[in-house]
Amino acid sequence: MLPLKDGDKPVVRKLLSSGCCARCVLRFCCISVQAAYRKPPQETLEELRAFIGNTENGKSQQSASDSHDAAGSEPPGEPPMKRAKLEPVEPGAAVGGDASAVVKVEEEESSVCVACLGILQELSGPTQAVKIAERVKEGEYEFDTLVLSVSLPAQLCVREHSCWLHVKKELREKSAALAKDDVIPVKEAFKWIMQGLVAKELGGVAVVIRSLFEVSVEFTHPETEADCHFLASTCASCFKPTKNKQSVFTRMAVVKALEKISDAVFLKHYAFPPPRPSSSCVPQDVKCLHTSIFIAGRYNKFCRSLPQTPWVIDGERRMESSVEELIAAPVLLSFRAAGFNFSSSGREDVDVRTLGNGRPFAMELLNPHRSKLSREEMKHLQETINKSSDKIRVRDLQIVSREAMGRMKEGEEAKTKSYTALVWTQKAIQSQDIAFIDGIKDLTLDQKTPLRVLHRRPLAVRQRVVHRMITRYLDPHHFHLELKTQAGTYIKEFVHGDFGRTKPNMSVLLKMDTDILELDVESVDVDWPPSIPE
Repeated sequence: MLPLKDGDKPVVRKLLSSGCCARCVLRFCCISVQAAYRKPPQETLEELRAFIGNTENGKSQQSASDSHDAAGSEPPGEPPMKRAKLEPVEPGAAVGGDASAVVKVEEEESSVCVACLGILQELSGPTQAVKIAERVKEGEYEFDTLVLSVSLPAQLCVREHSCWLHVKKELREKSAALAKDDVIPVKEAFKWIMQGLVAKELGGVAVVIRSLFEVSVEFTHPETEADCHFLASTCASCFKPTKNKQSVFTRMAVVKALEKISDAVFLKHYAFPPPRPSSSCVPQDVKCLHTSIFIAGRYNKFCRSLPQTPWVIDGERRMESSVEELIAAPVLLSFRAAGFNFSSSGREDVDVRTLGNGRPFAMELLNPHRSKLSREEMKHLQETINKSSDKIRVRDLQIVSREAMGRMKEGEEAKTKSYTALVWTQKAIQSQDIAFIDGIKDLTLDQKTPLRVLHRRPLAVRQRVVHRMITRYLDPHHFHLELKTQAGTYIKEFVHGDFGRTKPNMSVLLKMDTDILELDVESVDVDWPPSIPE
């Protein structure tokens, strides 16, 4: 039994006679009982016909019988006819209750709904559920739950608006009201019908409201795309061309226009009932998407000819590999991800090694088909990366949350980093010539954007602090310089001065030309990600 009230009868008559399917009638009657939409459409249609035929009320049933006698309707006991169509009352015909028309019906089983364009008809059922499940199985994803999402053609909004205006008018005449938000959206009805069917086809997997795994169903209907076009002239401000959109008539733009346009203007440009389509919507490819997962760790770089990320200049690749690629290849294979985004706590130049406990890094894995690895599997993945190349080494590899990713960047410039530089001096030196450097503490530098990075960073003067320095004399023209500095300090420029763009610099301090021959990052003092015992 459908949860309908007597006050719904004018709406049911109006919509059935206008070419709406049974499920759309329930939507406009604001039926939120999900089980009502899961009934076979034909069964729901028969109940609706019985409902407007007043067969459930004795007095109304007699009125309907009188009307049938006057109109020469079928004998009692025959099943209700296929589609209700309103016609004016013949003079002298007996009419019961508040009915203003009698029901004449036609055989139009194959009609496509004018409101949902067939989505809640043959496109919502076991056949479509099988197609969706097959696509999910083909993807070979690992998941515990899934969320079903639906993308509908924008013109459905126009058709629904037309139906709503006329239902609202019908109810207003009966001193009732219908808010647009009370109408059950096509998306919701589709999900109510399909969720259980898809879950069954996938062996009972829970189809929920929120999940890391999304199965998206898209429908298009080229035949009725022009339904939206009148809105471009009546509400031009809502439709602005964009580079990434094939059409200006997006669903959001159409909804915005319908909110702005007056009822009178809409009805002037668009008919009711909406034009009957000759075909149903066309289902597009079912798309599966797993929410990104994130892994983090620390890496060492032992090679002075390896960039952190692919090095491409003027479209030409300069190095055969990179830290990012050496780590990513085994990771993508293990998680069966479609792609990745790599980030780290700072970056070293191609000719700089990263030693000590390594540099923190994180990877966002896009659309992973596998999202969970055990601790042993993560350890094995780390070993695989480390065995793949002697140029890098990874430690503390682990799965982290999106929120935890932010800790790597939090207060990045307030963190400190330690370096060792091999310094060359133009003039011969003795150990006592550089001993005073060890006593310099918290030296503030003014660093103008270095010439070597000026092509990719804005020109600015940045203040950085060198917290401490320790020198180790090697020979008359070389010494090691150990530094602990504020993150973001340009060490090379501090040593050679960058033509005076960094002040003070080592050349100024020693009163002679100096240059840097080698540089190693000894530590990046960020306490993330958590260390994992070997």
